[in-house]
Amino acid sequence: MVWNRQYVIKSYVKSSLWLVPFFAVLVYMVVIRLTRFMGGWLLQTGRINEATAFFGYSMAGARSLLETIVTINLSFIVFTFGSLLVAIQVAGGQYTPRIIATTLLRDNAIRFTVGYFVFTLLFTLRVLTMMGDVVVYQFHCFVAGVLGLISIVVFLYLIDHAARLLRPVSIVQRVGQFGMAVIQDVYPETSKSPHRIESSGNGISPARIVTNTDTSGIVLALDIKGLVRQAQRANGMIEFVPHVGDFIAVDEPLFQLYGGATSIDNLHLRASVALGSERTLEQDPTFAFRILVDIASKALSPAINDPTTAVLAVDQLHRLLRMVGLRHIGNEKICDKTGELRLLFRTPNWEDFVHLACTEIRHYGSGSIQITRRMRSMLDNLIQTLPVHRHSELHQQLQFLDRVIDEHYTLPEDRALARIADPQGLGGSVGVQAATDGTEKVSQ
Repeated sequence: MVWNRQYVIKSYVKSSLWLVPFFAVLVYMVVIRLTRFMGGWLLQTGRINEATAFFGYSMAGARSLLETIVTINLSFIVFTFGSLLVAIQVAGGQYTPRIIATTLLRDNAIRFTVGYFVFTLLFTLRVLTMMGDVVVYQFHCFVAGVLGLISIVVFLYLIDHAARLLRPVSIVQRVGQFGMAVIQDVYPETSKSPHRIESSGNGISPARIVTNTDTSGIVLALDIKGLVRQAQRANGMIEFVPHVGDFIAVDEPLFQLYGGATSIDNLHLRASVALGSERTLEQDPTFAFRILVDIASKALSPAINDPTTAVLAVDQLHRLLRMVGLRHIGNEKICDKTGELRLLFRTPNWEDFVHLACTEIRHYGSGSIQITRRMRSMLDNLIQTLPVHRHSELHQQLQFLDRVIDEHYTLPEDRALARIADPQGLGGSVGVQAATDGTEKVSQ
């Protein structure tokens, strides 16, 4: 199977709710046979007696127990999926639709609890159908009773987990964790001083251009190792034209080939690129920023007006910017073991990340003192903790922030308050002298 199909299948498996319940059916088919074997073995060895085993269920009692377990597990399944649909609608409207596939549908707690409910339901139904008019399968009823009791505990856990999952702080923290992982994966090296980047192909025009002949879509990921191997075998260099996360239409260029790489088959090259309808977090370092900025922008909209949630998003953006600032970023040049350049693919630079994290939030949050204070705290902290070659863009963002404050606030007291760097947004530094204007200060 080609790489891009493997990637699409892998992503689908990670975000599919029905797969775990499907495997629960397979587990049920195995467990019901093991239970039947175990119950028969216990009877044959005389270790239990059907009349007095375990709880000593009567026919009526056993049927009542099994029917109750079937009812509650069916109710749990219906309630879980119904609540999930409501949660998806609320989260998509309250935060951003982009968290549905990246956060909610990939939550293993929800997937495995639904799988457990399906397993318990099928097992109990099977035991109920095995019951005749005389024989009560005591061991099976005991196992079903234990599974039913556990299902109640699992359902209560699911309610608690879902309530915690949908909190703004949980959503932004998860997105932040995903973002940290992809940044470390895409940018494995620590920060270096800026240097001049040579043009692709060392100034030589590409010998051949490979275009996209498949359907239009967003570049989800790239088989970097596979492309390096192909270029090494062909003794050439491959340049990947778009960024991961870019939309690419039919007949737009995918690759530019240099040297011996022109002998590589187009089908093999196109199979190294996964296209889809929605961006993913696996190789797209800016997508986590995009999700957090969307959450903050939605929270700052007049319809929602929740600047505290926006501050939580800025907290995670601060965390991600610090990670990016400590990494070596820019055009990625991948060499083989001999040091020969084999693959060139573009990644966002430092200015791209800073603009993405600050620009829209500054525009939408200019009227919120919480946002101006929290953004100043973020920028000041990054200037103190990141290498010197990262400071220029941060200082520029501070100047933009000051200009927005001057244009928006008419009272000098408000301007002074908005200029205070506060990691809490509002409440952590009241009474401290303003950061940029010594003549404007807030009295205690």
